[in-house]
Amino acid sequence: MSDPIRHECGVALLRLRRPAAYYEKAYGTGAYGFQKAVLMLEKQHNRGQDGAGLASLRLHPAQGQPCYDLEKSAAQMPLADLVARCGRRIAAGPEAFRGELFLGHLRYATFGRHEVAACHPFVRDSAFLNRVLLLAGNFNLTDTHDLAETLAKGGHHLPSLADGAVILQCIIHALEREHARPEGFRGLEHVLREAASRFDGAFTLCGMLGDGTAFALRDAHGIRPAYWWESDEAVAVASERPAIQAAFDAPTGAVRELPPGQALIVAPDGTATLRPCLDPAPRRACVFERIYFSRANDAEIHAERKRLGHALTPQIVRAVRGDLDNLFVGYIPNSAQVCFHGLLETLLGIAATHGRTVRFGQVAVKDARFRTFIADEAARRDLAMHVYDVTYGLVRPGTDTLVVVDDSIVRGNTMRQAILPILDRLGPREIIVASSAPPILYPDCYGIDMATLDELVAFNALEDILRETGRIEALREAYAEAKRQLALPDARQTNVLRALYAQVPTAALIAAITRRLRPAGLRARLRILFQTIPDLRRCCPEHRGDWYFTGDYPTPGGNRVVNRALVNHMEHRHERAY
Repeated sequence: MSDPIRHECGVALLRLRRPAAYYEKAYGTGAYGFQKAVLMLEKQHNRGQDGAGLASLRLHPAQGQPCYDLEKSAAQMPLADLVARCGRRIAAGPEAFRGELFLGHLRYATFGRHEVAACHPFVRDSAFLNRVLLLAGNFNLTDTHDLAETLAKGGHHLPSLADGAVILQCIIHALEREHARPEGFRGLEHVLREAASRFDGAFTLCGMLGDGTAFALRDAHGIRPAYWWESDEAVAVASERPAIQAAFDAPTGAVRELPPGQALIVAPDGTATLRPCLDPAPRRACVFERIYFSRANDAEIHAERKRLGHALTPQIVRAVRGDLDNLFVGYIPNSAQVCFHGLLETLLGIAATHGRTVRFGQVAVKDARFRTFIADEAARRDLAMHVYDVTYGLVRPGTDTLVVVDDSIVRGNTMRQAILPILDRLGPREIIVASSAPPILYPDCYGIDMATLDELVAFNALEDILRETGRIEALREAYAEAKRQLALPDARQTNVLRALYAQVPTAALIAAITRRLRPAGLRARLRILFQTIPDLRRCCPEHRGDWYFTGDYPTPGGNRVVNRALVNHMEHRHERAY
């Protein structure tokens, strides 16, 4: 993706099932659990580069000793700093980070908070081990404010209103209520059901109690990803399957998806069971995971991204009128690479049937990110443009059509300010940008940091069309309707923006997006192609969480968020809608 956007965090949970002496004999180290937990985090480093945390919990701690060790970092390279911090603790004391349970987290600062206090795991201490809770997760809720109000009315004081702090307190509240039952404690699944049934949003939650109980819970729609694996040596949970595969040399089929709405509960004796916690709901797993966020070394994701490239091929062939002789194909590094491979395979097949070839290569190269404090805006723009470089001598000036694959286009700023100007230096006759994703029309409230309409080039293009065609009054009417709906309960609200987009043909919207993306002075002709919704669903059939493309939000809070985003835009409030 050319525009940097923030999204999914990463979690890792590990429960060792054998005594420490077993791992020392089998693997030659007493830090086996620590090493595996760190490896699972490292293999998910794409999921969070603003903060990291790791906790290790000991079974049966001696009196006078804490039951867990915890380190967090919000340094510039937080995972490396975290490992160094833990290493110093281990060197100083042989018992540090030598527990049987480990809980790790990698954080993207979706709301811009970079301090250590915002890093997971969050902790609630108690003198009772079965009431100590360490919690980490990959989540965004749309109803955090309502949950906090409910807790406050019940007498709770919340030192923070961040999602994580509120979720922690909701679980603690349910845990205390369950322990207070005259009939006795029924099980952790009842605690999680009581707490999470009120959450509106997306979440994968991992936690451990001081008594050695561990859990992982996924939202009922399966919006956020979660995978688990077990052997006679360990139980592991992670946000991505390859992280577990790499850490434990596990085959793909052995690493299972955590079912939506269910909790994996690992008892203090190491027994792991799946328990239903949330009422069944339509599966709406986030498709952006497959397009961009998850690493492509997952076998299924790799195949899906190649299919996205296959699906783009007919549009590209039509766009160049079948002229493969004067075509050069490349991609925007790095996450579009696998999609490009799928496109290339199909193009080569078409060319071979006619005895022709297709020229291709890495025409765009991403250099190190520039950071500059130059005050002159023009000078800053020129430096920003050189975040990307090009391979010279591949494209024939004045003759070739240059096709570059990108995984998606959100804001379009990098495309307009950096990528297109530097590709234009190669002198192509035409530049075609092919997006493996459809146009992003709506804000997201389940993780992606695009909660304002102002930042979506597709919405900017919609405004352009309404203004140019004398229909801007329709936008003002939608604004009035959004304000009216915001007074209704979430369950009764509808997505006001969908009716606005329905007034504009797709081809006209894409043409307006193209005009917005075209930088001043571009010499080549420019065309933007987008994946279609039907093709996207054929390529990723199990991941129907496509609300940012369709406006079909999986939870009631989504419609409130999009209506609030429209009101914020019309009232010039530059703030998130949830």
